[in-house]
Amino acid sequence: MTEVLLVFALAIALGWPLGRYLAAVMRGAPMRGDRAFGWIERPLYRLLGTDPQRGMSWRGYAGAFLLSNAVLGALVWGVLVTQAWLPLNPNGAPNMSWDLALHTAVSFLTNTNQQHYSGQAQLSYLAHMVGIVALQVVTPMMGLALVVATLRGLTGGRNAVARRVPVQAARVVDVGNYWADVVRATLRVLLPLCLLWSVLLTSQGVPATLAGGPVVTPVDASAGMATQKIPLGPVAPMVAVKQLGTNGGGWYGPNSAVPLENPTPLSNLLESLALVLLPVAVVFMVGPLTGRRGFTALVCGSMLAMSVASAGFAVWSESASSTSTDSALMEGKETRFGPAPSALWAALTTQTSNGSVNAMHDSLAPLTGLVALGNMLVNGIWGGIGSGLQQWLVYLLLAVFLAGLMTGRTPELFGRKIEAPEVKLLAALVLLQPLVLLGTTAVTLAVPGLAGTSNPGVHAISQVFYEYTSAFANNGSGFEGLADDSVWWNVTCAALLALGRYPALVLPLLIAAMLACKRQAPEGAGTLRIETPTFGVTLIAVIGILTLLQFMPVLVLGPVADHLSLIAR
Repeated sequence: MTEVLLVFALAIALGWPLGRYLAAVMRGAPMRGDRAFGWIERPLYRLLGTDPQRGMSWRGYAGAFLLSNAVLGALVWGVLVTQAWLPLNPNGAPNMSWDLALHTAVSFLTNTNQQHYSGQAQLSYLAHMVGIVALQVVTPMMGLALVVATLRGLTGGRNAVARRVPVQAARVVDVGNYWADVVRATLRVLLPLCLLWSVLLTSQGVPATLAGGPVVTPVDASAGMATQKIPLGPVAPMVAVKQLGTNGGGWYGPNSAVPLENPTPLSNLLESLALVLLPVAVVFMVGPLTGRRGFTALVCGSMLAMSVASAGFAVWSESASSTSTDSALMEGKETRFGPAPSALWAALTTQTSNGSVNAMHDSLAPLTGLVALGNMLVNGIWGGIGSGLQQWLVYLLLAVFLAGLMTGRTPELFGRKIEAPEVKLLAALVLLQPLVLLGTTAVTLAVPGLAGTSNPGVHAISQVFYEYTSAFANNGSGFEGLADDSVWWNVTCAALLALGRYPALVLPLLIAAMLACKRQAPEGAGTLRIETPTFGVTLIAVIGILTLLQFMPVLVLGPVADHLSLIAR
């Protein structure tokens, strides 16, 4: 329990100053670090052919985001299907099949890092560094850029320009420069933090080498192996960016449950803290960036309340529930960590769309698995860097609309009315999740041979639903036991990865631009006050209704039935 409290305390204590620095970086105003970073940024801007001071409309911003993703995805897919013929492959990793390479490229492109492969055996060092780690660095900053652009739109844009059209007045809203936002955030925030964390993890014994692993003789001669190759590599840098960038996807297949990737209690604390550090900092960025300090309190208060409730229930489920002592639940757990740190990690990694693990989620107590599923279905408790706050803004807009209807007030946010066009787009985002998750789960379970589950009971439902939920939530964790390296799983999960990422980032930006084009009314006695505890409770209730209740049947058939079957034995 001490580690649980310490992680939350450190995340808030470090997240507050980091959030203020992050706001200064994203504002683009002159800073003390300009001289140190300018010599790197200016050549990059020339290479990209952009002027960092020139703003973009929401269309230009979203178009640049989608274009950069298409180019990077094609390049990484090409590396994965040809890695056996490329350098830096001391362990002889073979080329990936087209479908596995497709899933892997889309997975890391969407800041998900869902793995249908084992990294130490199926990826070369070059593929790891150039393909995987490169995407782990840049894709979280893309999410951050999109949410910053959305916040600019909600507050009227950087430099909105009024223009006249034949029918009505319209505004072209400047939401910032996409390339400048990504470059500045990457160079000034994420990479320095990754360097620091990499050094700290290396000091704890996490490997950081380009040499091939040693060949050793197993201690247990009955294992049937004369020798065993220990896979090493530049593990510490990848672990640093996977944790700090809400990426997940470890160097080793079992992830941070492997002693080489997470060798000591201090490394476990550092990696647990890294799960939430930048997502918390993004929350503290909101006030300085928008100029609304009370808005930060609303965001942080609602997210922290949901986070503490989720983590507390998970720790109770693993440590003190009626199933916590069942010997069947010990398989796949690292006993040197204990139940509380494993449960805390499981809660935080699904709250932040990270997906890394220090214990196999398939071996969690059923109610802990329910917590992990619930966190991913909400996808707005801290969430991924940028994408979590973007999802939270969707819930905020819906809560404002519903609260306005219930109280008889005009639904508006920051003085701008929320009307039918915006609500239709919000409804499309809310309905997309159950349609694709329940649809693909039903088809996979109904057609023999598609699921490839390892459990014939109700746990199989949880395995399949968890895999698709993890893909759509851009989380990446899994209930292992699935034969998921198949054409069906690779293609369907790739589709859900894209559907869970791009509409959820682009449509809120469009909605913000639509609101920015409306005339801003001054706040008065009839204005719905959102920066209050009452509205915060209303917002949390709306989140619960829109996410957890609509999935109640499949949650009852899966983890709840699994829990009841264990206590009935």
